[in-house]
Amino acid sequence: MKHAVSHSRVDASVRDAGAGVWSLHVLGTGAASAVDLGASGAVLERDGTPLLLIDCGPGTLEHYLRGYGALPPAVFITHGHMDHVAGLERLFHTAWFDPAQRGRVKLFMHANLVPILQARVADYPNAIAEGGSNFWEAFRLVALTRGFWLDGWWFDVFATRHHVPGTSFGVALRGCFGWTGDTRPIPETLSALADAQTLIAHDCALHGNPSHTGVDDLEREYPEAMRAQLLLYHYGSEADAQALRGRGFKVAVPDGRYPLHAPHPVRTEAG
Repeated sequence: MKHAVSHSRVDASVRDAGAGVWSLHVLGTGAASAVDLGASGAVLERDGTPLLLIDCGPGTLEHYLRGYGALPPAVFITHGHMDHVAGLERLFHTAWFDPAQRGRVKLFMHANLVPILQARVADYPNAIAEGGSNFWEAFRLVALTRGFWLDGWWFDVFATRHHVPGTSFGVALRGCFGWTGDTRPIPETLSALADAQTLIAHDCALHGNPSHTGVDDLEREYPEAMRAQLLLYHYGSEADAQALRGRGFKVAVPDGRYPLHAPHPVRTEAG
């Protein structure tokens, strides 16, 4: 049986169809070298409750636990660089040694990333000193390509431009938010996923390079209307953040919360 996903507009100022109140809690905003800003990552919240953690770099899980007091119900991994996945080892140990949590955290990642993460964090001999444990058994690993279902909502997953093609991915909830992960500009992709009310959290430093977006790239490649929807992160310093604001962009701050429009209601239809 095939299922078609359909989207319809919703007034985000009300709680229609149980959509709730949505926000994006940006835990860290820094590039790999900007340790004082925290590793880039965020939590999608619904009615103040965490729904999805995006990336798990160094210190991310500790930050999350301070704020929410329990392990995340679900995690989405954008790509395999250690400033986005180094916290997975801590997440493994925390889940593995708590029988109530072992195998409960959903770990969403593009299928292309499974062998990369296997090599980087899962293949070390003896995940625990005593042996007898397999790294992935601590989680509910969900490998995917186009996207995934979570709590009744369909999340789109899309390729980004970061180092080798097919190794880095963003995530979006239509009508609500998009998170690019590390990327060069991808205006065509975002235009297909984001409407006028979507908040787009976007990789941007003051100066770009072959793997990351710079502010000149945004100004050159994104239309004015889309630039107004951007929330910038993954910058190098607070001075860089101030310079980005001086260019007219909204810039995320560590531990900042940003209100979101409610996502478009989604239903499945047999057909």
